[in-house]
Amino acid sequence: MPDFHGVFPYLVSPVDPDGTIRRDVLARLCDDLIASGVHGLTPLGSTGEFAYLNNAQREAVVQTTIQAAKGRVPVVAGVASTSTLDAVAQAKAYQKLGADGILAILEAYFPLPDAQVESYFRAIADAVDIPVVIYTNPQFQRSDLSLDCIARLSSHPRIQYIKDASTNTGRLLSIMNRCGEQIRIFSASAHIPAAVMLIGGVGWMAGPACIIPRSSVALYELCQAKRWDEALELQRKLWRVNEAFARYNLAACIKAALIIHGYDVGDPVAPQKALTADERKAVEAVLREVG
Repeated sequence: MPDFHGVFPYLVSPVDPDGTIRRDVLARLCDDLIASGVHGLTPLGSTGEFAYLNNAQREAVVQTTIQAAKGRVPVVAGVASTSTLDAVAQAKAYQKLGADGILAILEAYFPLPDAQVESYFRAIADAVDIPVVIYTNPQFQRSDLSLDCIARLSSHPRIQYIKDASTNTGRLLSIMNRCGEQIRIFSASAHIPAAVMLIGGVGWMAGPACIIPRSSVALYELCQAKRWDEALELQRKLWRVNEAFARYNLAACIKAALIIHGYDVGDPVAPQKALTADERKAVEAVLREVG
């Protein structure tokens, strides 16, 4: 099993107005991110607008990312559905394409009890031979993972990581205390990555790393070296990016920032809307500040 750690940017999904994936733009972004030193790539995370794409579009995004990576860094592909059967089919398809891991996301229309939440993630992990990262984001998910559920899932041999976007850093420590080495934690942009690394996190999977990859890698390396004073100084500077993105639609922000950087990623998928001119100026100002 590969060892996942470090900075995994949540990739955007560049889409034409007619729904065609802009494969050349995505491939160029992947290549540049790898050149910047990131440790892996995550297509179809929240920033990848997985909830707004059909299965053919999702597969095109994953395939393009894997082909662009060329084995240089691991690719952890997002799998999301309200249906266990569909999620399993996605996971199998992405492994067949060459994904190195699966980011498992539960969508739910009706709330689900713990047993059904657990069965969804177990079914995905049972269907593949690669590591699974379970993803929990209580702000957007109707059915969250309880600590008991996470602890039970951590016993599965392929469920080795969790990305938690709860904003509750104490919850991360509780997961670590309950699960020990059975499950390792990636920070989300909702947390302060340096703080998560301090308590034992292995890295972060986040959209902002798409636009500040070198700084994100530098922060990770400072944390790894336990140079905490320098890490916190850099973290304070970079937190401005998280603050800006918390005010707007995340995918719209990342896409606007990438357009500013010269990547023709297009607008967020409708019915989402692109940033206004004033909002884009605010993002531009933050990018100038953080360099």
